[in-house]
Amino acid sequence: MQLGILLKYVLQIQLVVQAVSVAFNINCNSNHVSYYGQNSARNQVTLGSYCADATEDVIVLAFMNGFPNIILNFANACETTFEGSSLLHCPNIAADIKFCQSKGKAVILSMGGASGAYGFSSDSQASQFADTMWNMFFKGTAAQRPFDDAVLDGIDLDIEGGGASGYTTFISQLRTHYASDPSRQYYIAAAPQCPFPDAYIGSTLKNAWFDMVFVQFYNNYCGLNAYPTWFNFADWDNWAKTQSLNKNVKVFIGALGSPTAGSTGYVDGPALSKIYTEVRSKYTSLGGIMTWDVSQGRTSGIAKTIRSALDFGGSCSNSTGQPSNTDSSSTTATTQSPNEPTDSTTIPISTTTATVTETVTS
Repeated sequence: MQLGILLKYVLQIQLVVQAVSVAFNINCNSNHVSYYGQNSARNQVTLGSYCADATEDVIVLAFMNGFPNIILNFANACETTFEGSSLLHCPNIAADIKFCQSKGKAVILSMGGASGAYGFSSDSQASQFADTMWNMFFKGTAAQRPFDDAVLDGIDLDIEGGGASGYTTFISQLRTHYASDPSRQYYIAAAPQCPFPDAYIGSTLKNAWFDMVFVQFYNNYCGLNAYPTWFNFADWDNWAKTQSLNKNVKVFIGALGSPTAGSTGYVDGPALSKIYTEVRSKYTSLGGIMTWDVSQGRTSGIAKTIRSALDFGGSCSNSTGQPSNTDSSSTTATTQSPNEPTDSTTIPISTTTATVTETVTS
């Protein structure tokens, strides 16, 4: 009889666990970040489908590959535009952003990429564009908002071309807008190449505030495949502790989601798990693992391995070095995404297939 009661309670606990998601906590070293939007594996499904479980904690929408004259590119995820305009209008992604956030995930927009026409000609232009970003993607107002009334959680600078000017000013002005809304947490991130300092964003990393840095440990001599000889997480940990304005900035191990996701640097799940565990034991700046991209990671199965590795022994600090917002509380809901499959999904607690492809990559 007592065993039956115990089993009943265990079942009830499991049901609660399945219905609740854990909000993204930037102070943990067990976060999984992945990029979405470029259909890298040629089988990209809706954003909401990926957010239906707990595999990723942060989704980075890729890319805004043109600015200050805005060009958005999300491959098969969004191909509709505002009437009389070339600007993408993505109501399905908008609905899924809200769904992902209801599951406790952060959704940020990546600016840049390996190809595109972007960069600032002056600090004045950069500051004005920060105002534009706030109005079009955050809590401001604009005649055309690509994600309608959905509000993003931050931006990522994946600067791989153009000039290096203006980005410090851009971040400063955007953080001024962040401070105007203390009701939620906003983030500034970057995705530099692993050689230190980064050729394009290196000076900005020294002079502007960043919350997260997704170091691309692939397609370079210092990639994961060169571990431990040339793998240089130590350089980035030293930057975080001695040069970054935010001494609590989190540095992520950027990894390829499959052998076909990049040119060089891929390591399989067990190897990546081992590297992560060893880095975690040495460097307190570690924030977790970033993957390019979610379609590759889900297809190869490495995303599941990453989630297991992150959940085994990860920890969270009590650091409060946040950009301009101190309220990190978040409410979660069990609503279903308008674009999510109707089958049920187990959500563990953790510390439109298409053939359209694009050439814009991280």
